[in-house]
Amino acid sequence: MRRFYGDRLKRAAHLLFFKRGKLPGAKAWELKSRVGDDYRDVLAHLNEILDPIDLEVKEVGEGEEGPRFMVGLKGTIKPVEARMMGWRIDNLAGLAITIAYIISKQGKAPRKEVEELLSEKLGRWKTLTLLDVYERSGYITEEEGGLLSLGWRTRAEVDIGKLMTSLLGGGQPPGD
Repeated sequence: MRRFYGDRLKRAAHLLFFKRGKLPGAKAWELKSRVGDDYRDVLAHLNEILDPIDLEVKEVGEGEEGPRFMVGLKGTIKPVEARMMGWRIDNLAGLAITIAYIISKQGKAPRKEVEELLSEKLGRWKTLTLLDVYERSGYITEEEGGLLSLGWRTRAEVDIGKLMTSLLGGGQPPGD
């Protein structure tokens, strides 16, 4: 494999690690223009460097302007580590319930149903606030007609199989 050092590797890392705008990471066209046509090779080399610290470059979705690339966890984190990143355990539980419910409805669920489900455990006011936070953060998207679906960030950061196994009691919770 060809090695990339210096400016191109640093530019790629800067684009991926530092947030510009609302979303983390960089679009393919940004990487291509700042790093070069072989940006995927540069990202592969960056992945080799990130591997020992349990991080990886992830390709997320295929938008109008091509895929987006971001740095994310390669493994899982423990609940105590999640709290250090600013998430309360009840907010994480609400997110897990939201994702699981949307999956159980074949990828789209009416917002009203999700609100009712979460309101039973978290309260109405907190539910409305959390759903807005999940949407702004990219974990869910709301389509016309009030249908919720999984967002780009859920596909990038959440191991759906492990989440569902954990919720169904078929394995250890993530991070244990």
